[in-house]
Amino acid sequence: MKFRILPAVLFLAVFFFLPLARILTLTLTLNLSVLTAENLQRAFSVLRFTFYQAFLSTILTFLLGLPSAILFARFDFRGKSLLRALTAVPFMLPTVVVAAGFNALLGPRGLFSFLFPLYSFQFTNTLTAILLAHIFYNTTIVIRIVGNALTHLDPRLEQAARTLGADSKHVWWNVTLPLLRAPLLAAGLLVFLFDFTSFGVILLLGGPQFSTLEVEIYIQAMHLLNLPMAALLSLIQLLCTLAFSALYSRVVTRSLVPTTPKPSSSRLPKTIRERILVFGMFFLLFMFFVLPLVSLPIRSLTRLEADLGQRGEIQYGLTTDYYTELFINRRGSVFYVPPIEAARNSLGYAAATVALSLALGFPAASALVHPNRLTKLLDPLIMLPLGASAVTLGLGYIITFNEPLTSAHWILLTSPLIVPLAHTIIALPFVIRTLQPALASIPERLRHAAAALGASPFRVWQTVDWPILSRAVLAASTFAFTVSLGEFGAATLLARPDYPTLPVAIARFLSQPGGLNYGQAMAMSTILMAVTLVGILLIEKMRLPGTGEF
Repeated sequence: MKFRILPAVLFLAVFFFLPLARILTLTLTLNLSVLTAENLQRAFSVLRFTFYQAFLSTILTFLLGLPSAILFARFDFRGKSLLRALTAVPFMLPTVVVAAGFNALLGPRGLFSFLFPLYSFQFTNTLTAILLAHIFYNTTIVIRIVGNALTHLDPRLEQAARTLGADSKHVWWNVTLPLLRAPLLAAGLLVFLFDFTSFGVILLLGGPQFSTLEVEIYIQAMHLLNLPMAALLSLIQLLCTLAFSALYSRVVTRSLVPTTPKPSSSRLPKTIRERILVFGMFFLLFMFFVLPLVSLPIRSLTRLEADLGQRGEIQYGLTTDYYTELFINRRGSVFYVPPIEAARNSLGYAAATVALSLALGFPAASALVHPNRLTKLLDPLIMLPLGASAVTLGLGYIITFNEPLTSAHWILLTSPLIVPLAHTIIALPFVIRTLQPALASIPERLRHAAAALGASPFRVWQTVDWPILSRAVLAASTFAFTVSLGEFGAATLLARPDYPTLPVAIARFLSQPGGLNYGQAMAMSTILMAVTLVGILLIEKMRLPGTGEF
């Protein structure tokens, strides 16, 4: 049983630890000519901006997330469940969808510029766009971590303080806030980590003047072909990520707060001030999380520029031309890949990722159900890809499999199969953590009873195991499918030009001028968003309690 974890470990050793080790080796053996004052100054400048935007994004996320956590933990109101679900949706959306959503709403061709031309302003290629997208993504982390701690906080502590004469302000500062110090720190570190490793948001909304470590690695590797410099930046990124991940893990183990056996109940707002607070926060959150998502399908069905070429005059109104154009190679170019082909590629990559993730995740999860010394040692290693950078992983593949050691290296790097291999690395921890609780929930007595009645091992699995595991398998498959479908960082480096993924194609169309290219990007983003939302609903419906714990 314990050796079932070895296939997943071997897969990670070849396609995760080996590429990272090659980055480390290349960095340590750098030619001294690379370590020039100019390169070191550039690396320091990029690192400084990465910290700056991550710190600023974290502070702004707490300014929205902390009042929202108090809102959900302390008050009951109509539409609470729907609003809570809406705040969680952006966290699982692909970065290109979020970038396209804000572009459709506030960009130069967005709905706001069309509806209010006198109040148009520069949104894309600004730090404001980066910060808003990060807040949009990570507010749910603060809501879930801090809100959960508030919900389960023992109310007798606050009641004792009020009995001693403390008002609401003193109760918050002297009782509640100290008890929430560890959850607040855990949420802050997690938000900072996601902002620190942000790639798609910076690349698509920030523009070339804003380079974080992730973006600079991509520029150095793919545009400037400077692999040693990219390896140096990747090493810096990897060390910072590991440090933040270790600090977060240490904080989480100490984030326990005094709880009550029954979670403290929320209540309806009583005073006028509380009602205004609840209504104001509800309206703010609803508009902030809904508008960018709704703007995508509206903009994909709306023509705000010149006609597509049939008549040549300016026309406005509803249209489905952007969707029909997805199937047309209007340029007639041999090298042009229609967007619908990119969608087919993404579906193929996602299907391969699901199959490979389940093939590796099922044995590993079954081995972790009955832990021993070996599995306890290997379990943290399997979870390491959760904190890894997809761009760094893609660069590691280029460095590792670009060496002329054997023909298999080059064939693998130039094969479309390299993309689902990278996606499997990212999806595998999700799949294992989804399957593990379901496997642990199977009663052994049912298996023994079926075997005692003469059932074969396959029959036992078919009649006992599968009815319990089917929901978890569907949830794990959906996890892997949606992760692969929306992954952008590694695919940007690894996807062949003739086999692009849907996120890569969206990024290409967004970067090209012309209303037709922009409209097709909106249409592709809407399709990707719809598929992802269906996946999120399936995951929430099918997964067992506890499968979201990492």
